[in-house]
Amino acid sequence: MRKIRRLFIWGILCLNICLISACSGKKEELRSTEPDLGLYPAALSAIGGVKWGYIDKSGKFVIKPQYTSAQGFGKNGLAVVSLNDWFGVIDTKGKYIVIPKYSYIDEYSEGFTNAVDQRKTVVLDEKGKTIFETNGYVGRFRDERAVYGDTGAHNKYLYGYIDKTGKIAVEPKYETAGDFDKGKAVVKFEEGGYGIIDKQGKVLHTFNYHYVGDLGDGLLAFKSEGEGKFGFIDTNGKVVIEPRFTGVQPFKDGRAVVNTAEDYFKGKYGLIDKKGNFVIRPEYSDILELGEGLYAVGIPIDTEYAPKGSKYAIANKDGKIVSDFLYYGVSEYNHGMASAFDNTKTFFIDKKGKKSDHLPAMEGSGTLKLLGSLVKADVDQRITYLGRDGKIIWRQNPEIPLGGSYSVWEKKYKPNRNYLVYYPEVKGVENKAVEASVNEKLRDMAVTENVNSNTELDYSYEGDFNIPFYKKDLLVLNITGYNYPFGAAHGMPTNIYAHLDLKTGTFYQLKDLFKENSDYVGRLSEIVKSQIEKQGENSDVWMDSYKGISQDQHFFITRDVLNLYFYPYQIAPYAAGFPTFSIPFGEIMDIIDVEGPFWRSFHD
Repeated sequence: MRKIRRLFIWGILCLNICLISACSGKKEELRSTEPDLGLYPAALSAIGGVKWGYIDKSGKFVIKPQYTSAQGFGKNGLAVVSLNDWFGVIDTKGKYIVIPKYSYIDEYSEGFTNAVDQRKTVVLDEKGKTIFETNGYVGRFRDERAVYGDTGAHNKYLYGYIDKTGKIAVEPKYETAGDFDKGKAVVKFEEGGYGIIDKQGKVLHTFNYHYVGDLGDGLLAFKSEGEGKFGFIDTNGKVVIEPRFTGVQPFKDGRAVVNTAEDYFKGKYGLIDKKGNFVIRPEYSDILELGEGLYAVGIPIDTEYAPKGSKYAIANKDGKIVSDFLYYGVSEYNHGMASAFDNTKTFFIDKKGKKSDHLPAMEGSGTLKLLGSLVKADVDQRITYLGRDGKIIWRQNPEIPLGGSYSVWEKKYKPNRNYLVYYPEVKGVENKAVEASVNEKLRDMAVTENVNSNTELDYSYEGDFNIPFYKKDLLVLNITGYNYPFGAAHGMPTNIYAHLDLKTGTFYQLKDLFKENSDYVGRLSEIVKSQIEKQGENSDVWMDSYKGISQDQHFFITRDVLNLYFYPYQIAPYAAGFPTFSIPFGEIMDIIDVEGPFWRSFHD
């Protein structure tokens, strides 16, 4: 179940726009903005799925590929990794500081991280020692305090703060609590209203408003009433900018992004100064704060359908637009440089939005980041490392050897920026006509439609594959996809397992595993029902929706187990992913056709 849910969650995840590296003052001579410890997370495709390890600057693995996921090393020389979907922390030697036993571990902040298991949240120091634990919530440390939330004496969830010794610095008594900044934080009182407190919980100011936002460059967003508009007050509660905006972001460097549109999907974003004057008129579909006094201002990709997103130009804090509307994504600036992507490539740009001629660019959509002498490209869902001259130091292997003459090759189909599929192609089948037929069918499983490169889709689609099992002649391929209609609450994942006989080119179905005339449907249905009943209150399944399995039930096999699974909404809510039920072959050997081609394909 955990593996299927991980694949489900993977489909939901979208590309993240990352911080990009820096310029030292000489013409495009960049330096890294994060610690360069000489170790970089890199992925290796293999039987059993993608494994992550760490390479050095030459592209050689220093910590072997063994993890389900791997984050970069921080300044403290620690990195968060996962193994079989459990998270832990390692040092630069690959030694576990925290063994993988948590369902999630956050990044370190001010020397501490938060780990979550099924029962509680624990705060760990850089030696892996627990300093605090709770059944509730703990935020990241900011200014030596972390927000702490728990159920109070009156069975109401309230927030307070802990300090770096693990002691409660401010008792949980607030309805909401913001992060500390320069010794101050904004809280909402249980009895109503907001206030600013110090690190000991002393109230410095109170505000009798419906809403007050976090501290931001000396001004705080506020609303007088629930259906009202946003304005800004100073830390003493004086109204500095009258409420006239439908949406606001905190002030930073004397500027704030605001929205004046009444319709959420038809944004009218602008940029104001601390007097409320428009520096950039509210006529754009989006504005992104990029740092260093620069902004990405967006116009609609499709004026008839706003959820398709924006196309961006670069503007400065004085309101001057310094580039054309060329980019579908832009990262934050660091030392005068950012990364951006258009319809075909990702590249570095300067403060005027001009493309760098001296740094690498890559085909596809994503981000580029400088790490010492290397460039890390997170483009089209793959990590590649390049030298500054563009030479590839490391990229994820496109070929997965199976043994003998057989191998699986990764093929890519990306007709435009919103449609990306990696699909498998088998090599080494003796009969080349059979091989061609097999590969055509595999492509059809992965590529849901042929997309015109000039078409602006009203959805995005991502697809990938892995090899969960291979033995003798049987290759099991897991082909996943995620279709997200723009503007929807969520998309819909797909999950297909192909069971391929490499000798004959046969794609086996569930019925091929069982003896002719055996009631495998009824037998398996009862086993699944029994497993659901044993889960009791912990089950996500809607019992009224479960009517047994179908003749062509979704399934996949591993060495000793038959796994049956259902799609979201079939028998459980969307959040349950793909409910999966594992049945050891030993329980059903009496109905398995042990002389049949399916069974013989992975047994001697």
